[in-house]
Amino acid sequence: MTRARSVAPQRILFAASEIFPLAKTGGLADVCASLPAALAGLGAEVQLVMPGYEQALDLADRPHVTATLDNVLGFENVRIITARTPDTALPINLIDIPELYRNGGIYQNADGSDRDDNAVRFGVFGQAAAQIAAGRGGSTWHPNIVHCNDWQTGLVPLMLRELCGPEMPATVFTAHNMMFQGLFPWEGRTALRLPTNDGIEAGLGLHGQLSFLKAGLYFSDSLTTVSPTYAREIQTPDYGYGLEGLVRARGGHLTGILNGIDSVFWDPSGNTRLAARYSAQDLSGKRYCKNALQRELGLVEDENAPLIIFVGRLTWQKMADILRDCLPAILAREPDRQFALLGQGERGLEDGFRSIAAAFPGRVSVQIGYCEDRAHRIHAGGDILLHGSQFEPCGLTQLYAMRFGTIPIVRPVGGLADTVVHASEQALVDGTATGVWFEEPSAEAMISAVDHAIWLYRQPLTWRRLQRVAMGVDSSWDRSARQYLALYSRLRAHRLGAAAGQDADIDAVRESA
Repeated sequence: MTRARSVAPQRILFAASEIFPLAKTGGLADVCASLPAALAGLGAEVQLVMPGYEQALDLADRPHVTATLDNVLGFENVRIITARTPDTALPINLIDIPELYRNGGIYQNADGSDRDDNAVRFGVFGQAAAQIAAGRGGSTWHPNIVHCNDWQTGLVPLMLRELCGPEMPATVFTAHNMMFQGLFPWEGRTALRLPTNDGIEAGLGLHGQLSFLKAGLYFSDSLTTVSPTYAREIQTPDYGYGLEGLVRARGGHLTGILNGIDSVFWDPSGNTRLAARYSAQDLSGKRYCKNALQRELGLVEDENAPLIIFVGRLTWQKMADILRDCLPAILAREPDRQFALLGQGERGLEDGFRSIAAAFPGRVSVQIGYCEDRAHRIHAGGDILLHGSQFEPCGLTQLYAMRFGTIPIVRPVGGLADTVVHASEQALVDGTATGVWFEEPSAEAMISAVDHAIWLYRQPLTWRRLQRVAMGVDSSWDRSARQYLALYSRLRAHRLGAAAGQDADIDAVRESA
């Protein structure tokens, strides 16, 4: 058999609108920090590209201007500031356009409304990322894979095709959440200088609007999403949000790869943010973390009181409206139940939870906003995570909680079904249970699940076993990162075979990566 020609090493340009710790509004930032680091740890050459937000430029390590792009959708002298991420030391390219990225929120205004210039901001970002991938910035480093993430990068594959033609790098597009589609007025495509032929416009339009998400799904060589169950769900009307037909049509190019977490960063045995350290083998420190958290939040100090936590966005998706409505009933069922919330979102929900805290002094704490250190302390000090979701592509919060021995209550949708094993009688006997499920998205089902979790909590031996199993789950990126590398290799093998006019030897390509 003819062996494939030698190939360059795996080089990945990883494009995202937020990357922790330089910019974060949610789990996307965590994934776009830890996955590239895991890929690099397996030998891939990885560079990141992100808008040059003010906070990112402040936090980046050793920033310096390495190139200037002459024309990025009408913006001249666009500086490419190359730096290193402060935690993983990966190289990152920050697109420096002060009038677009140096003021205001990443996506929203101070009142929570979407910024009216987001189409331009992320269209320009997409064009700049494509130019970097095409070698327009003068770099001698050329990626063979461009990995795009969510709607903010959805135009990159199309723009890259327009710049490079058939010689372009292979593209991967990951849909982290199909509900957020990057929808803008159709006429805005002119300012973004998008092609206007019918074949191109078919990949851009959705319900009479321009959709960045659809563009990513339509024009990328390969599609992924963040859990196997979600990959199946988004091919149905309930979860596809109008794009299920396109996803089904491209089903042969779609892979569900489960998200992981940074298992060192989220490790209670070496975590300096906590009042005490502990592990699955020695859980004694978790009691100290709970007492310290109760003091910090003004809750009654009672190590036996079941402490329920919620960490996340206060939105319909996270069932925060149902939780607000049934939380008083949850608390009323037993006088020692406690609840701590850390999150932000819809103003009406924030106000509703504040009112509940006022009605239950010493039993309810509501912290509006997000603080990374406090999130660690709440995960460590809590007993039960209440993480109901109308839908959940993957979910990271339940993985953080399990790592800290805090048992999650979830609905078995998307990645929650893939990562949490319900504490049924059989699963408890088998020693596989890691959490509690409730099927229906209702207050009654949520209350019943909380009652079941607290019933387990009041059986110390059963609870300790449940904690140890949950803490022992391997949620690191290693397996998933290897799946991504295999996907990249298949794409490159296909490209090499097409270029040579014959099938490439995929095994040889994998061995060289």
